[in-house]
Amino acid sequence: MGLLVEQIEFADVVIVNKASDVSEDQLAVVKKVVASLNGDARIVTADHGRVELDCVLDTGLYDEETSEQHPLWLKELYDFASHRPESEEYGVESFVYRARAPFDPARFYGFLTGPQLDNVIRSKGHFWLATRPDFLGELAIAGRQKTVSRMGRWWAAVPKNRWPDDGTFEELVLQHWDPVWGDRRQEIVFIGVEMDRERIEQALDDCLVEATVFAPHTWESLPDPFPAWGPAEEALQPT
Repeated sequence: MGLLVEQIEFADVVIVNKASDVSEDQLAVVKKVVASLNGDARIVTADHGRVELDCVLDTGLYDEETSEQHPLWLKELYDFASHRPESEEYGVESFVYRARAPFDPARFYGFLTGPQLDNVIRSKGHFWLATRPDFLGELAIAGRQKTVSRMGRWWAAVPKNRWPDDGTFEELVLQHWDPVWGDRRQEIVFIGVEMDRERIEQALDDCLVEATVFAPHTWESLPDPFPAWGPAEEALQPT
């Protein structure tokens, strides 16, 4: 599932085959899913894999510089101010959840395995758990598949004398710096159709630990149902 999603996200043309085998409503849903993953892709419907060759060959659509920016989640997460989703015609919605306080692990796990994500097609972003204050977590949702992994350390947890010294790194880090939390933050994009944004945001707010200061020693005893973070991704079982 993850590989299929990534292939769609970086494609210039997506062919929806066996289009006549489903109803118009079902075909519209398929197109919405594709558009939610890649709003820039040209969507072509076909039967028996038959398409006009000029739809897929020498299209002139590929551009190496912009290909890495195809995923809709990437545009939302890092270019929200200027992004105008091409997928609006398919009824695809998207928003970014941002917060500074840490997540209570048990509450956040409950959110990920609960019903709030029923209409979410794709989600991507990073988060931090109160019990793992030094580590940056990455969340990836594709349909019913959900994975979390350790992405690295927050720069706030790295001694400053070990920060890269390239003249621009510190400036980039300080763009996301908070005097209390450093660069620790929740920043997750949600993409779907007919999502209940208010419900999702309220559920995530309810996952936050009530704290105004960075005090990880007070959070150590919180129940943490997430698997231990190793170098490989840890999948959550869908409900």
